[in-house]
Amino acid sequence: MRFAERLDQVSPSQTQEVLATVQGLREEGVDIIDLGAGEPDFDTPDHIARAAVTAIREGNTKYTPGAGIGRLREAVAQHYTNRTGVDFERNQVVVTSGGKQGLFNAALALFGTGDEVVTHVPGWPSIGEQIKLAGAELVQVRTHLDNSFAIRAADVLERISPRTRGVVINSPVNPTGALMSEVELGLLVTEITGRDIWLVLDLCYEQLIYDSSPHNLIGVAASKMPDRTVVVGSASKSYAMTGWRCGWVVAPKRVASACNLIQSHSTSHPTSISQYAALAALSGPQECVEKMRNEYRRRRDFMIDRMSKDVRFRTAQPNGAFYLFPDVSDCLDPEGPRTSIEFVKHLLINGHVAVTAGEAFDAPGYIRLSYAASLEKLEEAWERIQGCLE
Repeated sequence: MRFAERLDQVSPSQTQEVLATVQGLREEGVDIIDLGAGEPDFDTPDHIARAAVTAIREGNTKYTPGAGIGRLREAVAQHYTNRTGVDFERNQVVVTSGGKQGLFNAALALFGTGDEVVTHVPGWPSIGEQIKLAGAELVQVRTHLDNSFAIRAADVLERISPRTRGVVINSPVNPTGALMSEVELGLLVTEITGRDIWLVLDLCYEQLIYDSSPHNLIGVAASKMPDRTVVVGSASKSYAMTGWRCGWVVAPKRVASACNLIQSHSTSHPTSISQYAALAALSGPQECVEKMRNEYRRRRDFMIDRMSKDVRFRTAQPNGAFYLFPDVSDCLDPEGPRTSIEFVKHLLINGHVAVTAGEAFDAPGYIRLSYAASLEKLEEAWERIQGCLE
């Protein structure tokens, strides 16, 4: 059977494969501790869930405008204006079915055959695959454990060429939890301002930053290239709304119109009910975000403490998101698991702990371990991992 040639360039999502494997084992009655999913373990906050129920009862279950309901677009614009000091209008906002669709819409709108698009690895695999689906050439900048996977402007600029059409930055980074600093982004935008290059900022984890590191990347970019900056965000991580599938693109008006055009011929718009829930998330009390962030910090510190006592795990302390990304090369053995993929399978089959192999993020020898689980689960998972290593 013959498929379109574009599929020859695209790899399956290994994170989705892990999720499917875990679900299958659980259906067989196996007690799995899942640290592989990039998903909050908290329930969606009550006031958000109630807003969805109210939307259903009030009959808000019809089609909405393709770019999203007006009040939600206003709320997204105000959310970023309040956080960054940059003025946004609702006609710059397109509401999407999760941050992933927002990034995909932007890739299809901005990049095409003959273009090069630069992004960083280890990184979220869908960014690269979407660039390839858009017909552009993926150019990767590697970050390293020895400097905590920080994204450096000099490394990005080294990969810029006359064919470069875009730079995509994810901060905090999935899977490393690293940040791109304001200083580094400032150095980057200073060099690419005035060139035919788009800057796409994936900020889906931005409300889950643990320390006081300045992270107004939007403000930095808007000061020099406001007409060339595209922001993608999501309700999924900050508000524990992964299954609701609601994100957004905030962009110059002509880019927002292009994203809306693409979306009008694919999903039309996100679920109406999810949009009303996201409106409640952005407009309602924010204590729930702080509560979850503080708990993630506690869990991060717990796992960092455990790993620091085992020399076989080398890791950096993440500044945001809810992942650890340790180098497990010292756990590999010609007589046992020889790759991080085999190591992950070993943990799943023998320890009933699910993590994700670094190969999914273009980083063989590493694993991504999500600490979006209770401290009790994390402690038990660590004991199981130690048992497997013994």
